[in-house]
Amino acid sequence: MSPNSMWTFGLISALLLTLGSTGLSSKVLELSDRFIDVRHEGQWLVMFYAPWCGYCKKTEPIFALVAQALHATNVRVGRLDCTKYPAAAKEFKVRGYPTIMFIKGNMEFTYNGDRGRDELVDYALRMSGPPVQLVTRTESVDMLKGSHTIFFIFVGQQEGVVWDTYYAAAEGYQEHGFFYATSEDIAAQHFDFEKLPAVIVYKEEQHHFYPHGHLAHEMDPNEVNETVFQWVNVERFTLFPKVTRFNIHQLLKTNKYLVLAVVQEDKLNQIATHELEFRDMVEGVIRKHRARYHDKFQFGWIGEPSIAHSIILDQLPTPHLIAINSSTQHHFIPEDDPMQMTPQALHLFLESIRNENAIAYGGDTYFVRLNRALFEVRRALRDMWLGNPVLTTVIFGLPLGFLSLIMYSIFCGDCLVTEEDPDEDHEKKE
Repeated sequence: MSPNSMWTFGLISALLLTLGSTGLSSKVLELSDRFIDVRHEGQWLVMFYAPWCGYCKKTEPIFALVAQALHATNVRVGRLDCTKYPAAAKEFKVRGYPTIMFIKGNMEFTYNGDRGRDELVDYALRMSGPPVQLVTRTESVDMLKGSHTIFFIFVGQQEGVVWDTYYAAAEGYQEHGFFYATSEDIAAQHFDFEKLPAVIVYKEEQHHFYPHGHLAHEMDPNEVNETVFQWVNVERFTLFPKVTRFNIHQLLKTNKYLVLAVVQEDKLNQIATHELEFRDMVEGVIRKHRARYHDKFQFGWIGEPSIAHSIILDQLPTPHLIAINSSTQHHFIPEDDPMQMTPQALHLFLESIRNENAIAYGGDTYFVRLNRALFEVRRALRDMWLGNPVLTTVIFGLPLGFLSLIMYSIFCGDCLVTEEDPDEDHEKKE
């Protein structure tokens, strides 16, 4: 072993702290400030956390499962206590907890998706490989279909404007999707296409084509670049995904109307029967009429109504339906009672939005943004009170108490000074 290798091995060993039984079973490495020096060695999925952070505590067991799933890969999974090692927190510009990063070489990627096991594992696997992975065996496509809900694949010679633009789009969206490339012979056994090159998205057991692939040689390169990126951006979502606080901002980047079925999940992710029937009705309509609405609408469903409350700045009974204009931030709510809504009424609601006849609420004005900020503060305070009223009282009660005393001493200080009796003053003069 060379001196440099011995130094690197010793440094990596030194950055790992003593692991308890939990650490050994989870294979999550405890990192220290020494991680700054070895970050370039290999690939890392790291959670920067604080011991007092409730969200960090919820993520810890999930991160342990992620470490177990990635133990046979070249991705090391670790966590770093930012309160104990502030130098590392400063080096990686950590501004909130938990912050999850994928680190390889000089590149750092902050993860902004859902903190579920499958989502984190997929993210690490995507980021650990090249932007576009080559498929060289026929059976590999079947494996991709079985393991991925959605993926993109390029078919044809890996040259020309379409290939260059596809590769650039893969680099730009690697954090959000899987991108592959294969030959015509392999692809022909799995997909129906007539002309090359072809760019295909496979999702939910169906495949769809980038419409201009075989015409790209007649198009302006800038137009090819724009349309490929736009197509990938729109097609990277399934037809009816679950919408959360983590992915809603990505869905809004489609620049479509985002139509959401709002239901209430309990702690076991169960949904009441009548709400489930409403959600299934919405999903059934849009799956049956995908060609009719796909160009203008992105659909999804919400299991946490507070997300919808933050959009409309009011309470919303469940089940319900809400549509958002991703460009203007206006939202639309059907006049029909959701419990009585039929597929035909849903069609009428969507057509009224398409034709710009629906009543729009909200928007992105300064006044609306101010109201939204105040609404979020009130909601956060209410959640804190419901979660732990004693702690909330201490956090806000003590500062308010001290502030009251200070204000009292400033403005009512004269009240503490008693006036001298005029008779006593007269006696003193004599």
